[in-house]
Amino acid sequence: MHAMLSPRTSFSLPRWLTVAPAALALSLAFQSSALAETVARYGISLADIPLTTGQPDKGAGAYQFTGHTIYDPLVAWEANVDNRPGKLMPGLASSWKVDPKDSKKWLFTLRKGAMFHDGSEFKADAVVWNLDKVLNDKSPQFDAKQAAQVKPRIPSIASYRKVDDYTVEITTKDVDALFLYQLPWFLISSPAQFEKVGKDWNKFASAPSGTGPFKLEKLVPRERAELVKYAGYWDKTRLAKTDRIILIPIPDALTRSNALLNGQVDLIETPPPDVLPQLTGAGFKLVKNVTPHVWPYHFSTLPGSPWADIRVRKAANLAIDRDGVVKLMNGLATPAIGQLDATSPWFGKPTFKLKYDVAAAKALMAQAGYSQAKPMKAKIIIAQGGTGQMLSLPMNEYLQQSLAEVGIQLEFEVVELENLYLHWRSGAKADMNAGKGISGINLAYVTADPFYGITRFVDSRYIAPNGVNWGGYNNPKIDASLDKIRTSFDPKVQDALLAGIHQTMVDESLMLWVVHDVNPHVLSPKVKGFVQAQHWFQDLTTLKM
Repeated sequence: MHAMLSPRTSFSLPRWLTVAPAALALSLAFQSSALAETVARYGISLADIPLTTGQPDKGAGAYQFTGHTIYDPLVAWEANVDNRPGKLMPGLASSWKVDPKDSKKWLFTLRKGAMFHDGSEFKADAVVWNLDKVLNDKSPQFDAKQAAQVKPRIPSIASYRKVDDYTVEITTKDVDALFLYQLPWFLISSPAQFEKVGKDWNKFASAPSGTGPFKLEKLVPRERAELVKYAGYWDKTRLAKTDRIILIPIPDALTRSNALLNGQVDLIETPPPDVLPQLTGAGFKLVKNVTPHVWPYHFSTLPGSPWADIRVRKAANLAIDRDGVVKLMNGLATPAIGQLDATSPWFGKPTFKLKYDVAAAKALMAQAGYSQAKPMKAKIIIAQGGTGQMLSLPMNEYLQQSLAEVGIQLEFEVVELENLYLHWRSGAKADMNAGKGISGINLAYVTADPFYGITRFVDSRYIAPNGVNWGGYNNPKIDASLDKIRTSFDPKVQDALLAGIHQTMVDESLMLWVVHDVNPHVLSPKVKGFVQAQHWFQDLTTLKM
């Protein structure tokens, strides 16, 4: 018997938001006039505030909330432009270069004058300390929670050392021309503050210190986090334009929309598509953008997996009416024809076309020995919801019904988003997956750069738990192409090889690709300056009230 999903799960607003709207408005008005500060209340789709210690949990989307707000990376991502894709840019490292004698060594020149929120200065010792925090389990500051989040995101790092107060050398395991794309995910927290709170990461979570444009003033788990502008921020072009941002977890999309309509929040992410006409009709503004982000099923290709047969994987891709999914989303998505959008320089020329063709899907399933009467059975682990997961439950139910028509019977294991990430990092072979019969995972992926979009999923060296090649894909030809990409610092050579890899991914139907997100937000008329970047990273310093 396969699990059926109800379109919505019931959630309640945080306790502090359940006061009468008038009383809440009066309280906030008093606060605003007393302190003459501007406040933006942001209804986010997560069930809890992401980790505040330096490496957020709950996925890529969480970096806009408690990542690049409180902290900075060595190499940053341009997340305050909306009319083109962003690019890598200097962060706490003002410049970098590859050692001409050894291409595995990267020298980073650090920015002078960047101060942590606690008043200590950012220097090379802090970089080494933070790398130890997540990569060296013998260090006193090692934090298993933060390590779990970022270690799979920086798999190339072999070693690191301080050269002088403002220079750090990082050595990669192999020559890796794409290494810099890993670094926007590695964030720097304050060693001095860790000492000050008694070397306790739980205490640090409530009183964190980074070098970012916001300081965390208050944290109430599952209820709110209050970020305040950091006037001493080193990048004067990125000073916050709002004095205070209050992050409010409201995981249910309908509850989130009602909070916006009732004036309890000023902006929300991921509105329910069927409520959009009501929101826009009431004067709220829908903002969306091209987003390098795909919503797939990632298959296990390990022996014994029902998806090990390429005919089954292709049939699944032909069984989905992606236009129907877009309609379900009220236009808040675009159909996927691969891991990437066709405009990407890495798309290539796949011969297998992702289209809606039930007859062809049934024929492939028949060849593989299945039918509606004798279905292939598979268990997929999915999230209840969360940033990046779009409308997880209704979309999965739609796929479940579509795949049943061609002889694929799905059962779902439904978990909270952070639990889903634990299953993802562990890999298909892990007992928590294979041992429970789980052979596919529904997790949305950032596709903004070659490492995040392509190489980490197909490299045999990154088969989980060494990385996030979740399904155990192993192809020597692909590995040979990856070696050439790593050792070529010529973007044209990289692009051609990457296109060949993506072409193979599509031709082998490594995943069931459904739609690309458009990352919709709905804003109150009071909100100005919100820039919807073409990424899952968003720069909240641009928000104005």
